[in-house]
Order: sequence, then C-alpha cells, then structure tokens
Amino acid sequence: MLINGELKYESQKLGMNYFRVALVLFGAQLLMGLIAAIQFLYPGFLFEIFDFSVSRMVHINALVVWMLYAMIGSVYYMIPDETGEETVGIGLGKLAFWILTAAVAVVVLVYIFIQVGPGNESTIWFINEGREYLEAPRWADIGIVAVVLVFYYNVFATYMKGRRTGIMTVMVANLFALAGLYLTGMFFTDNISVDQYWWWWVIHLWVEATWEVFVGTLAAYALVKIIGAKREIVEMWLWIEVLMLFGSGILGLGHHYFWIGTPEYWWEIGALFSSLEPVPLVAMFVHVLYDWGKEQGHCESKGSAHALNNSPAMAWVTANAFGNFLGAGIWGFFHTLPQVNIYTHGTQFTAAHGHLAFFGAYATILIAMMYIGVQGSYGIKKMTMTFKTKMALTLIIFGVLGMGVALTIAGYEQVLVERADLGGGWDAYFIAQDLPWYIQAQGWRLAMGVVTFVGFIYLAWDLLTIGAVESAQEESEGAAAAAAA
Repeated sequence: MLINGELKYESQKLGMNYFRVALVLFGAQLLMGLIAAIQFLYPGFLFEIFDFSVSRMVHINALVVWMLYAMIGSVYYMIPDETGEETVGIGLGKLAFWILTAAVAVVVLVYIFIQVGPGNESTIWFINEGREYLEAPRWADIGIVAVVLVFYYNVFATYMKGRRTGIMTVMVANLFALAGLYLTGMFFTDNISVDQYWWWWVIHLWVEATWEVFVGTLAAYALVKIIGAKREIVEMWLWIEVLMLFGSGILGLGHHYFWIGTPEYWWEIGALFSSLEPVPLVAMFVHVLYDWGKEQGHCESKGSAHALNNSPAMAWVTANAFGNFLGAGIWGFFHTLPQVNIYTHGTQFTAAHGHLAFFGAYATILIAMMYIGVQGSYGIKKMTMTFKTKMALTLIIFGVLGMGVALTIAGYEQVLVERADLGGGWDAYFIAQDLPWYIQAQGWRLAMGVVTFVGFIYLAWDLLTIGAVESAQEESEGAAAAAAA
C-alpha cells in the first residue's frame, strides 16, 4: 500500500490522499465507460435500472473529477519542493479534502439511485443541473468553488512565503484563471445560445487554456525531478506556452462558436489556433531530452551525469508529450477544420478526439505524478519499471488508441452515410447507426475499452505495490554493498 513514512511535509501526505481518491474515481470512470459501451451495442442492457444517460453522465463527470483530484494532489505534492516551505493553511486543506470527498460521494449516489427529478428549481439544486459535463447539483457546484478557493489560498500564501520559482509563478497565475473560468458556468440565461456560449467557456476554454498550462507546469516539475532538467529551459518553454495557450486557447474556442449562431469567421480562427496548443509541450520535452542526452555524453566519463531516477514516471511523461500532440493536436485539428467540421460536428469523430485528447494530454501526466509521489513516499532513490508497470503502460495506451481509431471509423461512416449521402436528417441518423461499419466500430470500441480496463487494474496494482518492492530491493542492495565493503 502507499505509505507516507518517508514524506517530510504534511502537504505531500495530503497530496497522496488526493491521488488515492483519484485512482478510485479513475477506475469508476472506466467501469461506467464499459457499461455505456455495452449499452451502445445492446440498448436493453440494464434498461430502466441503470440507463445509458446515467452511465454516460457518471463516466464523463468521474473523468473530470478524478483529474481535478489528481491535479490538486500534484500541486500539494510539488509545493514544498518548489517553495521550500510547508503549505500554509494545511489544516484547512485537509478539512477541504474530506468535505470535497464526502460531497463527491453524495453526488455519485444521487446520480446512480435518484438520477432525475421534476423540471423545476429543486432538481437543479439537489439532483442535476442538466448541463453536459457540469451535471453536479447547484449545492455541489457552490461547494466545489469553496474548496477550490481554500486550495488557491493555500497555494498562493505558500508561494508568497517561500521560494518563487518560475514553475510556481506560472502555476499560481494559472490556478487563478482556472478557478475564474469555472465561475462562468454557474449562472443560467434564458437565451440558449448565450447559455451555451458561457458553458463552452467552462468546458473548452477551461481545458484548452488553463488545463494545458497546468499540464505544462507538471511536466516541467517532473522533468526537473526525474532527470534534473535545467530550469531555465523548462521555464522558458512554460512562458512560451502561456503566451501561446492563452491566445490560442481563447481563439481556439472559436471552432465551436459558429454552431451557436456567431459569425462564420470563427470557424477559420478556431481551427487554426486550437491546433497550436500542444506545440510548446512537445518542444519543451524534446529540448530537455536533447540537452540531457548531450549532458549524459559529456559527463559520463566524469561520473557526474544526472541519471534517470524514476523510469515509470518518465515513461508516462513521454506518453504525455506525444499523446497530447496526437490526441489534442492532430485528432483535434483534422476534424475542426471548417471544410471538414461541417460534416464531422456531432459525430463519433468528436468522441475519438475527446478520448485521445483527455488521455494523452492529462491522464498520462497525472499518472506520472502518482509515480513520483510513490517514489517520495517510500524514499526510493531510483525507481525502475516492473512487469506490472510495463503491462499497464502497454495495455492502457494500446486500449485508448484502439478506442480512438474505432470511434474515428464510426465517425467516418456517419460522415459518409448520415451527412454526405442522406443529408443529416433525423432518419439518416438512425440509418447510419444500424449499418455494419458503425456497429463493428462500436464493437471494437468496447473490446478496446476492456483492454484499457485490464491495463488500469495493472496500473492500480503497480501503484499499490511498487513502492514496497523497490524499497525492499534498494535495502537489500545496500546491505549487500555494505557487506562486500
């Protein structure tokens, strides 16, 4: 099991608690995804017991919440390393953790057992706000804001008290924007287009600007921690990312605007700028790795090179650099081009992009941070890849890529049949979903989902055991070396 015996700071212990809950919610997300995938093929599965609308809702919201847990955990873990100080207000942070966890548990139970309510204010406050990705009832919405405000106060106060590195400067500024953007989705308007406009600010600008910058800070910290990357390099690319993402994130959101009644020029602006977002992260990774390789070559003879000290984390950071570029960049770009998007919008192309982008851009770096946390918890000097590590990495990446390809094929069938051939009407939608290409693609999506879930089991198993295994191995090697001396 994960332990905190070697951790010096209470902040890092709190970060590990956030990682534990994140891992549980990650498993719940995948399980709900499997149920939804089965229901796509067999609509009668659990009908009127656990409907598709509910399994899909829990699947998507568990995704967002487990990533937020892992993000908060990552920040609490890295703050002492970056600032040299214990987190200010750590007692308040612990209280907020338990309040948030209790609230999430209640919301999930309401989703599963109550599901829907009357079409009035009581439903919005106590059951479901009815807005995709933001289905939490209003009381939970307000509670999330309160918890995040406590979290932000802790981070900002610690930053002001301790060492102010470039990584933490970007993190603190970005967290302010991240919290602010969530607030734009907390009010309703009578005009559906205006309401959707603000909803997209939360869903997509949250992700395409603040989350991407957040990932950049975690990647920078991880590279410094794992291979001793030069701070001037990672921080230079972080500032380039801030400049590009807050511009490209805001303008990149425009590829949704045309569909809610805004001028047509947003198509071109949105498609162009949204494709630029992953570039700084890939550039930072390649630049750091190139310099590290050169340094290894120059210093090897002197024995002063900075060796790789956490292979599992480095593997997931590598997956993040290229998964972000593939899922968010390439898959996002080729279906948001205006000449293409007129056919692909609202098809399984969107789902393909979503699966690849969320996994490639966010899940991978958060898993890397979990391995860094395990290494610190057990005081391991050099963590190597176990069989379980390799199985988790292989199966999860292969499974998610397989789902992405399968959903792309389903989307391609929809574009050809439903949109281009039959004109995109209501009948065309159902005809397209009954054809062999679509059904086979959804079958492969389910199969690849099973592969991903098996990979998750290996991942959870590895995170729960690798610390004890590696720690014992280091102790035995140390004892053997002492005996030989």
